[in-house]
Amino acid sequence: MLLGEVAEILGTSSTSPERLARGYSIDSRTLQPGQLFFAIRGPRFDGHLFVAKAFEGGAVGAVVERDRLTQYPPAFSAGLLGVANTAEALQKLARAVRRKWGKALIAITGSTGKSTTKEMAAAILGRRFKVLKSQGNLNNFYGLPLTLLALEPAHEVAVAELAMSAPGEIRLLTSIAEPQVGVVTNVAPVHLEFFDSVDSIAQAKRELVEGLAPSATAVLNFDDARVRKFAEGFGGRIVTFGFDAGADFRASILRPRPDGGTQFRVAGPQFEARISLALPGTHNVQNALAAVAAASEFRLSPEDCEEALAAFQPLPQRSEILTLPGGVTLISDCYNSNPLAMEKMLEALAGWPSAGRRILVAGEMLELGPTSPELHRQVGRKCSTSGVDWLLAVQGNARYLLEGAQEAGLAAERGRFFPGAREAGEFCRTLLQPGDVVLVKGSRGVHLETVVELLRSQASDVQAESKTELSS
Repeated sequence: MLLGEVAEILGTSSTSPERLARGYSIDSRTLQPGQLFFAIRGPRFDGHLFVAKAFEGGAVGAVVERDRLTQYPPAFSAGLLGVANTAEALQKLARAVRRKWGKALIAITGSTGKSTTKEMAAAILGRRFKVLKSQGNLNNFYGLPLTLLALEPAHEVAVAELAMSAPGEIRLLTSIAEPQVGVVTNVAPVHLEFFDSVDSIAQAKRELVEGLAPSATAVLNFDDARVRKFAEGFGGRIVTFGFDAGADFRASILRPRPDGGTQFRVAGPQFEARISLALPGTHNVQNALAAVAAASEFRLSPEDCEEALAAFQPLPQRSEILTLPGGVTLISDCYNSNPLAMEKMLEALAGWPSAGRRILVAGEMLELGPTSPELHRQVGRKCSTSGVDWLLAVQGNARYLLEGAQEAGLAAERGRFFPGAREAGEFCRTLLQPGDVVLVKGSRGVHLETVVELLRSQASDVQAESKTELSS
């Protein structure tokens, strides 16, 4: 948009209204020439300190708070737009762009599975439409506006992910996105550092449904009792998904694929599909069900769903299946973790076809508040009952995973606690045998991608040594 248009929307003025903003940024490090920079004042960084760097990088202008205008040299004045609050200005502009675009938007929230469901829904819709989807973790009150500001007239459908860590955040995001379809994947004990109970988390997630227009559709997880109740009091259309009888879109006849993926049947209203998915576990089947249920609102055919999900590949570090030399299977699922997600991956590990030993590298599950030790113990007990042969617990409260597993019968010599990911990775390298299946899962702050990198680098070293021996 022209800076004059932006200024009008934001209720301010521009001395260079003819300048064209070709994009929008809140980070001077990644800003592209021609973009408009929003100087966001956050808890750790103040974007007002980086306005000069933004202009040096080719910014067409900068949105700053009015009380900071006088701190910049006259040379910047032609590109500055003064507002009361830059974060609110970013959101206001995004809402205006979304309304001007005016087409259908799907918003997805939940304690787990948001990103995978978003990617699956976008893949299915992409069979028939030009789709805009949230990139990376652009899912909060800064990221969602940046997603919406990327809308172009050619886009026919948008799929946006909504995240939160406090009450009221989903309500705000919903008011900005104004979705026609709202999807709730589940409610689980995450962010308990910021909430007093799982019911409080459910209430915060329910804000998506409460914010939908009466003409909108709510797509709800029928198997989750809390989410199922979100239908109460909603005047719009309800579509449910799950394994339980009564769900509108229901999965059945699950079979593991030889590579660890899953085959299943989906039945819905005038709908039947047989899905082959390259991701393991019933939780990923639920993610696929949510995506199919949301896509059904756009009259996508069963064949569209089958073909899109057959080609679907997991996001990096989310149920990513890697094969190492010697027949070792490595499951990289270290983007994030919580008790529900960990238990679902343990189920997948327990049912892994043709597994030799099952090795779990489990990082601390963060943001669980005062209940963290007991939640770790509970998951630890399930490690033992799931047939884990080795448990390598990494960082902080993960020590309680080990305690719980040993209380439930894991032999003491089959468990280790490590203060950091590198030590765990180095030890895991010494364990590997042909046929092992290694699951690496933990919260992002534990950096278990280090373990994955170490195991993959060892595999590369083994391959290199083998080639050297053959050539000699």
